[in-house]
Amino acid sequence: MSPRTGAARLSLTKSSPARTLRAKDVLSIAALDPVEVEAILEIAAAMKRDRRAGRGADRPLEGQHVALLFEKPSLRTRSTFVIAVHELGGEVIEPPADVAFGARESVEDVARNLERWVSGAVVRTFAQARLERFAAAAPRLHVVNALTDEEHPCQALADLLTLSERVETLAGRTIAFVGDGNNVAVSLAEAGAMLGVHLRVASPAGYELPAAAVRRARSLARFGATVTVTNDPVDAVRGADAVYTDVWASMGQEDQAAARAGVFAPFQVNDALMAAAGPQARFMHCLPAHRGHEVTDSVMDSPASVVFDQAENRLHTQKALLALLMGR
Repeated sequence: MSPRTGAARLSLTKSSPARTLRAKDVLSIAALDPVEVEAILEIAAAMKRDRRAGRGADRPLEGQHVALLFEKPSLRTRSTFVIAVHELGGEVIEPPADVAFGARESVEDVARNLERWVSGAVVRTFAQARLERFAAAAPRLHVVNALTDEEHPCQALADLLTLSERVETLAGRTIAFVGDGNNVAVSLAEAGAMLGVHLRVASPAGYELPAAAVRRARSLARFGATVTVTNDPVDAVRGADAVYTDVWASMGQEDQAAARAGVFAPFQVNDALMAAAGPQARFMHCLPAHRGHEVTDSVMDSPASVVFDQAENRLHTQKALLALLMGR
């Protein structure tokens, strides 16, 4: 199950790989086009090889500063973005959340101040609308969505790099997402559809992938990619190349955790569900995991699990994203 050492084999278009991104900001996977997604994954794979070989990376962020604005707690996102900026030659500042998102001043005024000092801002907040207001207020500031309640584009990029290291091509592969149709599922649907990956999302009734997200992902689909919504986890995982899950109650939903535990219990990823998927299926999770809830220890720690590869690949895909978005 170890990743191949060679380049990830992607279903590439005939176009030349992108070397810059067209959009000022990456607030959603939909801000990218398929060639840009492919370029991020290709560059990330090269950066990963170079880092493991001890070769120093280019420094396209030399002389630039990036602000990390985190309203939600983080281990992987904060750590990997700090390392990414430093390895690309830039510097990080981290204004505290009560300053960046408190009642002292509007998010628009925070953005207008920051764009006078820094080149980019990595924002982890609750409402997507707040992120969009922040980005719109600062036309010179590059803004990256490091997670909102609605989207998690950086996670989706790392997920696709992880899967691409284990399959011959991404196009035609199937990921079964079992659990809440949340921000991770939304971004994974969009990114996967662009590269021809089928996504089946199995959720309890009332917790499905939002209809608007399904429509958007289907509008982005290439190579015959499909997005399927179901309430049957066994049907969803059958023959899948990867079985993916996430926590049943996300940040901001702590007061619903007990009620959700009862609703989602039949959607736990355990040995029986992985057996229904088949021996080829990898297990994926964006972390942190609540062991014994959405996933059992036996699956989390099994040879099929690639969860820590996903976590590592957050660094490489975010480095590639920043280099293409802000690199000089």
